[in-house]
Amino acid sequence: MTYPSVYPTGVTIYNPEKCWNGYTVFQAKELGALVIDMNGAEVQLWKGLHGFPNKLLPGGYVMGHTGERNNAYGMQDQIDLVQMDWEGNIVWRFNRYEYIEDPGEKPQWMARQHHDYQREGNPVGYYVPGMEPRVDGGNTLILCHKNLKNPKISDKLLLDDTIIEVTWEGDIVWEWICSDHFDEYDFSEEAKNILCRDPNMRPSGGGMGDWMHINSMSVLGPNKWYDAGDERFHPDNIIWDGRETNIIAIIEKKTGKIVWKLGPDYNTSKELRELGWIIGQHHAHMIPRGLPGEGNILVFDNGGWAGYGAPNPGAPKGIKNALRDYSRVLEIDPVTLKIVWQYTPVEAGFVHPVDSNRFYSPFISSAQRLPNGNTLITEGSGGRLIEVTPEHEIVWEYISPYWGKNMKINMIYRAYRAPYEWIPQLDPPKEVPVERIDVTTFRVPGAAPIGRKKETIVEGVLPYQGDAALCVAAGDEVAE
Repeated sequence: MTYPSVYPTGVTIYNPEKCWNGYTVFQAKELGALVIDMNGAEVQLWKGLHGFPNKLLPGGYVMGHTGERNNAYGMQDQIDLVQMDWEGNIVWRFNRYEYIEDPGEKPQWMARQHHDYQREGNPVGYYVPGMEPRVDGGNTLILCHKNLKNPKISDKLLLDDTIIEVTWEGDIVWEWICSDHFDEYDFSEEAKNILCRDPNMRPSGGGMGDWMHINSMSVLGPNKWYDAGDERFHPDNIIWDGRETNIIAIIEKKTGKIVWKLGPDYNTSKELRELGWIIGQHHAHMIPRGLPGEGNILVFDNGGWAGYGAPNPGAPKGIKNALRDYSRVLEIDPVTLKIVWQYTPVEAGFVHPVDSNRFYSPFISSAQRLPNGNTLITEGSGGRLIEVTPEHEIVWEYISPYWGKNMKINMIYRAYRAPYEWIPQLDPPKEVPVERIDVTTFRVPGAAPIGRKKETIVEGVLPYQGDAALCVAAGDEVAE
């Protein structure tokens, strides 16, 4: 897919009557943790507080990290995980998972946090009625890294994933290590052969295998399945997904064992074949009690490239051997494995498969279920956030104007919507509708289509949003 060189940024669609209105937080590339209102106005910036991801907490608090390990020695290792107040003061910090002594670097304790964490009181890290995350105590689950060797997988050094639970005081009271459960993942002999030779080797630290690459982790919380007697879905159990293996799994908190799983092979049953291959997915979680769809699994199925197995023309060495050039957001019944709701290129209005890649983020991205039944989708690689109704109508769209210095893209890892009352420091903003622009007649001023007159943009059609937005200001002339 080819993107245009110039296109609008900021909020390009907004229907206040159909949206679940609130504040949205995300990391604005190198700038920091940014909060915008529904019209795209930037209402708060914690400069230098980065997010893997950023999450809002009640009372105007935010979580994120203050620095990253030198990529020569680590990969996506955050130095710490912190909670800041509205004024930018650190009120909680964790960094004592591993004491790191990298060559040429100052020795220091690090959290080695990556991709996700959850504060006690809320299972998923976004707004759930009656489930507020703690802001002055409680434990925190953190997804971390650990370097180790496991001969069952490979003789090469592995960049393994771990989940730890830490108290408010910073004591580690529980740890789960991904590679300890290798036999429970049901890899084929072909996949094991590929993993042995190349466990997704990365150059950091002299070479290490990022074999699983877990990118989300959350608690199930209270749910109807457990209430009905299914022990697999105990509220304390933890769901995670591995981007490089196409696995979504639930671990039993008490034992660490895998008690429910999708992948790595989606051809092993009729139910999985009907579900279709989930590839390179992100943000798999159970929709919490109190939200529409509660108990179902919501996941951004990226497509792209992932998996280990038989070589094919797109993957001659058998690594990243599952390929698909479009994305899907899926809501799945975890018992029947039926798709309950989805947002794919078809629901987006594109012709499948001719232009399916117009809804496509091959990496990062997420989906949040909102209290009114809408879904906030982060189509991350293109810096696009959309809120869609259950009927698949886009009622809010935002394009990030923030481009990276190293990676020349406006990517958003993951965005979250929170209610206005979570930020009492601000008065609720005015909500101004933004009508969808007819792109067949929209022109840069001065570029009138042949045979058409110039007319003036109607006030409110496309509000001007500052120097960072490539939008036309109300009152400018444009061809119709």
